[in-house]
Amino acid sequence: MIQHALGQTCVPNQPQRVIALSVPTLGNALALGVKPIASLVYFDDPPPYLAKHLESIQILGKEEQPNIEKVLALKPDLIIGIKYATEAIYPQLSRIAPTVVDDWEGYPSWRDHFDFVAKVLGRTEAAKQVWANYYQRIEALKSALGDRLQDLEVSFVHICCGTIDIDSKNSFNGSILADVGVKRPPSQAAPIAGGITSLSEERLMDINGDILFVATEGEASLRKLTELKHLSDARHNPKITR
Repeated sequence: MIQHALGQTCVPNQPQRVIALSVPTLGNALALGVKPIASLVYFDDPPPYLAKHLESIQILGKEEQPNIEKVLALKPDLIIGIKYATEAIYPQLSRIAPTVVDDWEGYPSWRDHFDFVAKVLGRTEAAKQVWANYYQRIEALKSALGDRLQDLEVSFVHICCGTIDIDSKNSFNGSILADVGVKRPPSQAAPIAGGITSLSEERLMDINGDILFVATEGEASLRKLTELKHLSDARHNPKITR
């Protein structure tokens, strides 16, 4: 029995036909050694870590718009979703197969969601190994960096879907930088609701930092980055890594 955001559900011990109704859920299942038979996406140009799997995974549509008829036809034995995207259709989904829903709160809850997916899939031992591998990589990076960044502030920005976002301490990227022990600019060093702050082009200088990492998604984001680099008249030149 799994207690989740929309109730309590009895799930199979070793589900064979899993549907993941969010991209974070899909990524977590794959990391745990379970390949869902179907999922939702929110991008046209998937990142490499997912692209290599998607050819053998049925796409049910964009997030918040799953094709219920396809879900029914696939005969899943377990459906995993997140509350904001599946609450409206939960009654229909739960009549198709056991359905569990996590109370996803955005980027700051990525660790909790991973553990939730592991529990639902009965893969808690695999999850322990994934976390062990993660922290081994963190320690290896800390060792490789040494004290080279001790006096530098690192800023992380991503450009996607028409927005420019700064990642704070409790975002996905920010929490990893925090594990490494990297200093952040004051505006990014504290947790905030949702983990990210959207910026207008007029506020680009709020990004700040001695080293700037910029994450882009697809050609449109790369074009936007080029435009912003021309617009910016920063007082110093951050090192840009894509």
